[in-house]
Amino acid sequence: MSAHLPPPDPSGSPPREAGASAPRLPLPAERGATVIPARVVADIAARAAYEALTRQVGLPPARRGLAAPRSSAVVHDGSARLGLTLDLPYPVDIAGVSRQMQRRIAERVAQLTGMRVSEVTLIVQRLVPAESLERGRVA
Repeated sequence: MSAHLPPPDPSGSPPREAGASAPRLPLPAERGATVIPARVVADIAARAAYEALTRQVGLPPARRGLAAPRSSAVVHDGSARLGLTLDLPYPVDIAGVSRQMQRRIAERVAQLTGMRVSEVTLIVQRLVPAESLERGRVA
């Protein structure tokens, strides 16, 4: 014996008992939108930059003497423009690494926020020589 189930409600409302008079929900597209504040997007971008730097240098940036990335974001109509200030290890192909970082940061922020990232501006604050790590060691 099987029960007959009614077709799904296009409004996305859960099924109601026969005779129940609950108000109908608006269509999902009419219910509203999730708004992510610019400061939250900036924090996500800073974390994405940290992850990209870790991937680039092979260990956490602080272990290489690099400062934590700083970021800002402008959010408008579901898209974001990002600005980041960071340190890079030296020697490095600044242009090549910058392009890779921009791409990785844009992809990660888009993945985590669902926003389109229209621009990623990088400012290299310092170049940190690799030998600076060795100077602090005692033999």
